[in-house]
Amino acid sequence: MTDATPKVVEQSRLRVFLDSDVFYMFKKSPVAIVSTIVFMTLVLSAVFAPLLAPTNPFDPASLNLMNGFTAPMTPNAFTGESFLLGTDDQGRDLFSTILYGMRVSLFVGVAAVLLAMVIGITLGLVSGYVGGWTETIIMRTADVQLTFPSILIAMLIFGVAKGITPVEYRDQMAIWVLILAIGLSDWVQFARVVRGATMVEKRKEYVEAARLIGRTPFSIMLRHILPNVLSPVLVIATISLALAIIAEATLSFLGVGAPATQPSLGTLIRIGQGFLFSGEWWILLFPAVTLLTLALSVNLLGDWLRDALNPRLR
Repeated sequence: MTDATPKVVEQSRLRVFLDSDVFYMFKKSPVAIVSTIVFMTLVLSAVFAPLLAPTNPFDPASLNLMNGFTAPMTPNAFTGESFLLGTDDQGRDLFSTILYGMRVSLFVGVAAVLLAMVIGITLGLVSGYVGGWTETIIMRTADVQLTFPSILIAMLIFGVAKGITPVEYRDQMAIWVLILAIGLSDWVQFARVVRGATMVEKRKEYVEAARLIGRTPFSIMLRHILPNVLSPVLVIATISLALAIIAEATLSFLGVGAPATQPSLGTLIRIGQGFLFSGEWWILLFPAVTLLTLALSVNLLGDWLRDALNPRLR
């Protein structure tokens, strides 16, 4: 009886989800279905890149400079080898490079959004629940940060963090510094939304009841208010993921992002841009199309999720 209980609970939760309005709206939205399929295909391709990629483009031993600038599905004039999406200037298989580059872009994007969520939700809960000078300091800091473009703030944070990192560790820490820069530049929107929702929730009866039975402010914020303010946070997180991926690509395109030893999609686009006008169009086109498809699928999912979680549109 005890062993069967977890299975019954899982089945009931699955049944509740399948009968929910959100899943019903998902089944009725072709855009959401196609976006999910495209996004999951790209994510799984990046996760299983070592199994799907014909070569490891980050392994110098697997490179052959004689294969450089090979057009897509065209035998190389020197080696006779053919590549699905062609090769870049170093002879790297572009299909393999894109798969590995997506891993870097997705890792940076997801980690940066998680960092921004942690900072923004924490500061939003504290400012909305505590109020007073605490709220004033946090919100005025957010207002000041909003006056500057997030990409400039990310570049500033990246430059400062990289400057204080020892030279011998800069390439190793570049990805983590990039995550820190993007995360610290995107926490404001989470904080503002959570603060507004917290100010509404803290006046409700269940919060007053929690105070009367002696719950601490930390417990009230974490166990009672936080679960009720997560719906808009999920929407913002989905859209922020696309923005974080684009921000990473922008920084890498400008040469202040992922190192050359771990190129992301932005790095590949920067490399391809230098050969666009010499006829090697594929070096730029395929990474750019991959980045566009990835960002567009996430944005479309975010738009659908915003509508699905809005009770006024049901």
